[in-house]
Amino acid sequence: MPPDTTTRPVDTGSGPVRTCVGCRERDLRSALLRLVLDRSGASTDEPRLVVDAGRSLPGRGAWLHASTRCLETAERRRAVPRALRVAGPLDLAAVRTAIEAPPGEQV
Repeated sequence: MPPDTTTRPVDTGSGPVRTCVGCRERDLRSALLRLVLDRSGASTDEPRLVVDAGRSLPGRGAWLHASTRCLETAERRRAVPRALRVAGPLDLAAVRTAIEAPPGEQV
């Protein structure tokens, strides 16, 4: 018998549902961090990855649970650059800082 590959059920009546790029589980948008590329820096050739705390920045976003396990899985699978449709690796330092921040200081 093949392993169960279904994800846990999510109550879609409670709001929009997104998929974590790390663990690939579906969850409510409010339970995930939104990651976007900030192209407003001095050099538009090198956009930087930022956590979109207000979930309102323009552009394609990637969604991730605020856990180091999901971040490490996404990093190993190179899922964040693929989800954002960029070539090459991205610096995930800002995301790691947001995840490891104390709960009262999370972005």
